[in-house]
Amino acid sequence: MDNFKLVTLEELKKHNKPDDLWIAIEGKVYNVTKFRNEHPGGEETLDEVGGLNATVQFNEVGHSQEAKQMLKKYYVGHLVSGEESAAQTAISTSPTPSLLPQLPETTTTLQSEQSQSSIVAIPETVVTNATGKVLAPPAKQCCVVA
Repeated sequence: MDNFKLVTLEELKKHNKPDDLWIAIEGKVYNVTKFRNEHPGGEETLDEVGGLNATVQFNEVGHSQEAKQMLKKYYVGHLVSGEESAAQTAISTSPTPSLLPQLPETTTTLQSEQSQSSIVAIPETVVTNATGKVLAPPAKQCCVVA
């Protein structure tokens, strides 16, 4: 499960036919098309939740640990909102910008009897990711001890 796909709810909904049947359980998406004919609860049970988040239905039935382990071979990826998917695409296809703001050239030196250290204050810079989401507003930024 190291390599995974990010699946939006919109994409999941497209896989709702007996010959192309995906379900989501606890945030993970599974292609159960090949398992459909073997499902102990019947094909119709899977058909009813095809293309949907079936977490509630799956948990209500009380599936065994063995059934939960079987899901691994049908794993497609993680269910995400469209917004999360767009952010992941933007991040994964763009060069990673430096998340550290430019530090000022001046430092303040504090001296004590036991040690000497420099404290560099980070300027009032808002750090954002590729989609423009604020990662560290100025009030939450901290200083860097050099």
